[in-house]
Amino acid sequence: MSAQQDEDPLLQYVALRRDLWKEHNWPLGSIVAQGCHAATAALWVSKESAETAEYCSSGNLDHMRKVVLEAPDEAQLLQIASKLQEAGIPHKLWIEQPENMPTALASAPQRKSVISPFFRKLKLCRG
Repeated sequence: MSAQQDEDPLLQYVALRRDLWKEHNWPLGSIVAQGCHAATAALWVSKESAETAEYCSSGNLDHMRKVVLEAPDEAQLLQIASKLQEAGIPHKLWIEQPENMPTALASAPQRKSVISPFFRKLKLCRG
């Protein structure tokens, strides 16, 4: 791993809706599945990018870094997704079907310096 990678690592951010477990009583497994769906889909939509190729490379598979955060509600997820879209940063807003409900948001792998400002207002997910 290079010095730049240590100082500015590739990260994938995943944001989960806190209200789903606090107010709507969703089970933990269902919440985790939403984040997994979003993270996997974000990798797929960015499969051609150099960052995703590096992140998913055989030399990095045991060193992937994810940051899992909690967004208070759907509005916060939508706001972050909009800002990522405006900035041209690949991501996936997971919309659970058939409810048509945004449940999780995941970024494609990006350098921390690029992606962290979009998620700055969120707290680490503590469940």
